[in-house]
Amino acid sequence: MPDAIGPWLGIDYGSRRIGVAFLGEAGLGAQPLSTLRNGEQGPDWLGLARLIADWQPQALVLGLPLLADGSEGNSARAARRFAQQLTERHPLPVHWIDERLSSHAAEAQMRERALSRSERERLRDQLAACAILESFYEERQWRPSGK
Repeated sequence: MPDAIGPWLGIDYGSRRIGVAFLGEAGLGAQPLSTLRNGEQGPDWLGLARLIADWQPQALVLGLPLLADGSEGNSARAARRFAQQLTERHPLPVHWIDERLSSHAAEAQMRERALSRSERERLRDQLAACAILESFYEERQWRPSGK
């Protein structure tokens, strides 16, 4: 299947929260959309379905939380299980991006904006999803044709 050219929905999967962002085909900056709950009852599948219906992405970009040595641990395995369940519900291509620095990028962005503690809590996962999308877009720009 050829790579989707966008638009993309970026997802920062976490055991308690799922950050979601959007990036259009032109790559003009990711837009934070929502922070959905996750937990014992499972992900907010209804909220994800609404976002997918509203934004009509051609593909999903998920952050893969690798360990410092680049291997996959429990968090990465949980993210892969989530992606499997998500694609069973919404058959869209999934692209993975190393997300080890996405939270740091989100924190730096929030510090620059001098956001209040409550604003940081509300936006942290959405901005991490933005960082995931922007990393993915940058990587695609520099990837040689046909790879």
